[in-house]
Amino acid sequence: MASKIRVVLRPVKSIVVRFCPFESNVESTRKFLGCINHKKIQATNRNCEVTADVRHDGSEPLVDVMFVDGDRLIMKGANLTTVEMLTALGSRCNAKDLKEEQKSKKSP
Repeated sequence: MASKIRVVLRPVKSIVVRFCPFESNVESTRKFLGCINHKKIQATNRNCEVTADVRHDGSEPLVDVMFVDGDRLIMKGANLTTVEMLTALGSRCNAKDLKEEQKSKKSP
């Protein structure tokens, strides 16, 4: 189901996926990391740095996305599914791509 969600990382500078593997609510965050590291998604932006920050401190699972334009998207993975996180990232990336295309069309 997650493979049908289209994610283009063109406007993304870096993604940090932070979680404690011993907590019970990290499955969706780990799956998100696996999806983002897929070669087809990675091919959409080779300069996007994906970092896995694995901690043993009982911390809440978190995905921190930094965009090229300085915006940030922080998703707390404890109450989100993998599909919800991928959809949120995909829609934000698509909106930024659309905005960039409109800017390039306006300026000659």
